[in-house]
Amino acid sequence: MFIEVDNCHETAEELAAKLEKYARFFRRRVKDTDGRERPMWRTRWMASQDRHGDVPHPPVLLVFNHVGERNPNRTIPRLQERTRHLWQGEWQREGYHLYDGKIPIVAVGLRNLREHGPTGPVFFRFGRDRPQPLLEAIGNPRREAAHAREAEAARARETEYQTQLRKAAQEQAAKKAVEAAREAAQREARRPACAGCGSRFTDARWEAAEETDWGRPVDTHPTLCDTCKQHALAAAGQPADAHQSHGPDHHVQGERDFWRYPNRPVCAECRTPFTDDRWKAVNRTGWGPVRMEPRPTLCGDCDQQYVTDIRQAWPGTTHQEPEQDQEQTLPEQKAGGTCLSRFRR
Repeated sequence: MFIEVDNCHETAEELAAKLEKYARFFRRRVKDTDGRERPMWRTRWMASQDRHGDVPHPPVLLVFNHVGERNPNRTIPRLQERTRHLWQGEWQREGYHLYDGKIPIVAVGLRNLREHGPTGPVFFRFGRDRPQPLLEAIGNPRREAAHAREAEAARARETEYQTQLRKAAQEQAAKKAVEAAREAAQREARRPACAGCGSRFTDARWEAAEETDWGRPVDTHPTLCDTCKQHALAAAGQPADAHQSHGPDHHVQGERDFWRYPNRPVCAECRTPFTDDRWKAVNRTGWGPVRMEPRPTLCGDCDQQYVTDIRQAWPGTTHQEPEQDQEQTLPEQKAGGTCLSRFRR
């Protein structure tokens, strides 16, 4: 803040000329130590940047000591009109002024300053209608109030938005809960009951009873619960885990074996399911010490019938199955050549 003391000997015109010199001084720019141009007064006096975007000049405080013949009550209105272009701000629709590039000019009487001090409402800023304390006079309280209202409105909008989000999330969760309850009720209504004892199937039993192998049911008693199924198998003289044999032990032959039928096959001739021995005999493919079956789509009885029919059709001939596991004899490779060398001779 710059202070100009007047003993009431100078006219309003002379004071206005001094304020014009202040304005020219504030507009002077020089290169700072970092090589950038800045207002010269900022290189000598510390001043923080305004956080709202406008850059006002430092305020000038006029202290009138009424010892001369001039009446400050008549000088101040004339000085205010002559320096309007220096201090008048730009009105904003939010209800305050912006003082970008303007000089806050404040007038005070020395007698009032001694009586009330800098915190008393005795400082009259040009363009305002009442005296204020010094900090309010050189500041912009209307702008501070407007920004406080905007911040409060923004907080209220954010609170309302978060409330709406929570309400929408609660409604969505309630809808999902109702939908889940409806689906659970429908699933329970579809859950089968045991034909023997009438009890409802467990989830594991329900899943096992509905399991199929290419459209054919896998379970031997899909309409019975586990307990009734065990009783039915025991009454039939079958082991309890006979129905759970979905395939041979693939790990017996070793990791290099390949398997043709992961599920129990059916004879292509008589449509009879294969026995476990026949299934294991025809299932294995690939390489290994066990010879492959020549007719893997026929059951054991139909395979024997096939051999019998062949012998009856050609009596006196010996039927010999092709050896599929015989290794082909590779041509001997000569030194310095490849197996294709014999085609070039």
